[in-house]
Amino acid sequence: MSVVAAIKQVSAQAIRELYQYDIQENEVLVNATKPEFTGDYTVVLFAFVKQLKKKPDVLGAELGEYLAKQNPGLFSGFNVISGFLNLEITAAWWLQFLQQQYNNSAFGTATPRGEKVMVEYSSPNTNKPLHLGHLRNNFLGWSIAEILKANGNEIAKTCIVNDRGVHICKSMIAWQRFANGATPETTHEKGDHFVGDYYVQFNDELKKQAKPIADAIYAGNAASLLSEAEQTLATKHLEKINQLEGLLADPAKNEKQKTSLNEKIAEEKEGIKDIAENATEIMKATKQMLVDWENGVPEVIDLWKRMNSWVYAGFDETYKRIGSDFDKIYYESNTYLLGKDLVEEGLQKGVFFQKEDGSVWIDLTADGLDEKLVRRKDGTSVYITQDIGLAELKQKEFNASQSIYVVGDEQNYHFRVLKLICQKLGLPSADGIYHLSYGMVELPTGKMKSREGTVVDADDLVAEMVNIAKQRTEELGKVKDFTEAELTELYETIGLGALKFFLLRVDPKKKMIFNPEESIDFHGFTGPFIQYTHARIKSILRKENAWPGVDVSNESLLPLEKEVTVQLEQFPVVINEAGTEHDPSKIAIYVFNLAQVFNSFYTAHSIGNAESPAKKQLRLQLAQLTAQTLKNGMQLLGIQVPERM
Repeated sequence: MSVVAAIKQVSAQAIRELYQYDIQENEVLVNATKPEFTGDYTVVLFAFVKQLKKKPDVLGAELGEYLAKQNPGLFSGFNVISGFLNLEITAAWWLQFLQQQYNNSAFGTATPRGEKVMVEYSSPNTNKPLHLGHLRNNFLGWSIAEILKANGNEIAKTCIVNDRGVHICKSMIAWQRFANGATPETTHEKGDHFVGDYYVQFNDELKKQAKPIADAIYAGNAASLLSEAEQTLATKHLEKINQLEGLLADPAKNEKQKTSLNEKIAEEKEGIKDIAENATEIMKATKQMLVDWENGVPEVIDLWKRMNSWVYAGFDETYKRIGSDFDKIYYESNTYLLGKDLVEEGLQKGVFFQKEDGSVWIDLTADGLDEKLVRRKDGTSVYITQDIGLAELKQKEFNASQSIYVVGDEQNYHFRVLKLICQKLGLPSADGIYHLSYGMVELPTGKMKSREGTVVDADDLVAEMVNIAKQRTEELGKVKDFTEAELTELYETIGLGALKFFLLRVDPKKKMIFNPEESIDFHGFTGPFIQYTHARIKSILRKENAWPGVDVSNESLLPLEKEVTVQLEQFPVVINEAGTEHDPSKIAIYVFNLAQVFNSFYTAHSIGNAESPAKKQLRLQLAQLTAQTLKNGMQLLGIQVPERM
């Protein structure tokens, strides 16, 4: 039991016994005592003042005296300041904690509780390689799965691969037209990169073919290039642009109004761009290929399987390097027809309704949303329908109490709708659906665009990080006795550790800017700083031998020794908070703070030349548990810590 849990337990019991007031342990608020006051932990009394009809200071004095008297092994003293009961924990309690845990390699891990949680992450497309955004997704998904496992849950890691659709056909069409039979083997290129290059080539050709059509639309002579419906829509866009540009020309408009008008003009121009692109020969061929795929045309299916196999081989290589793994992978080509039966079931239950054109919808206006299409008028499914069906399938296969989807915040609306529909259908999976929404990763230069080939490739970024790690490590000049193989492993460990830590140290809900150079700093809020601290402690432990049989139970704790001990004791609580809040950044912040506190302690106090054998033993135990906790904490982030650096 943690010290905070113990304080809550005895405080609730004391209030029940002193005042005959029924209170639950979770109602007792306990915080770390502020540095300016004497004490270790503070019980906030204001929540009970009214019910107990006691003044805060009186309540604090009575409760403090009772707690100190009834729990002499836990509390050594107390004081009351302005309605806050500050409690001092005995040195014996901290020493007992240290004795129980210093040799525990599983410190922080809860016992299994039989609850199953499913975590879905990665969700790549097979028309391009993984990029920086995928890295944050994979690191978040993998880490939260490990954190939940450390909290005693049984974990199932899953991935849905988007391996069908028009975007896949784009790469296929481009390969047919521009590859001249080339393969990853003949070009010595990684399979996912190879296919991704053709996706970029497709969009280059699409722009080339779309430009004259767009020019003709603006010139008003595109009738022969467009269908009647496209021409009508293009005319509406042009009329709207003319209207908006007329308003923009008004000198009375302020800057805010001008900005708004320019944004609306850009939206209308984007509509014309879409019309032009859809009217190109290459886009028409792509759409026909998708129809052929859905109809099972053999040569199209064969090409699709062949190109996907190239991509999967590339994905596997990247996943292995970054340490990402899955218990099961689902493929959209196998799941895109799921959910159709549920649409019929929803119609019968009155959850869905059918419009005159035959399309099927759900009305979510009462839930603060709007109407949502679940089946097109031609009978085909939409994404939400597939996701409903897949949610049901995964529930049948894994029977998880919670299903976590690690997906960017641009899909917040989608997952809100998904959960609502599943709840209204009465699906067993509904209440457990949780969207772990995260902000996008940008570079100092701005946003990334995959279709323009400006995305930061995951493999290239990892290679760059390893190279920077090599440069920074060589600058320190402390690895001269390493073999080449050891150096290669060390640079990989530091580079990947820096990348993962930088992407996980930020609250998932926040957008972030990633700068590779800033992430590798042996003195800052970085992975390498923590890795270096761990290696430093392991070096100390290799040099110094413990004193077997030395009793430390009567040792006093110096302030910095106590500070390290207190920080260590909080590790299981932090793991629990990180799991409850689905936030790995809490682990990152914790291990950084622990490394800082230990370094302050070690700077002030010698281990090898400690004042006595008992003091040396105590400090060695502190060092050993700190190293183990740093290792365990970093492991929850998917980061390895070297034995030496």
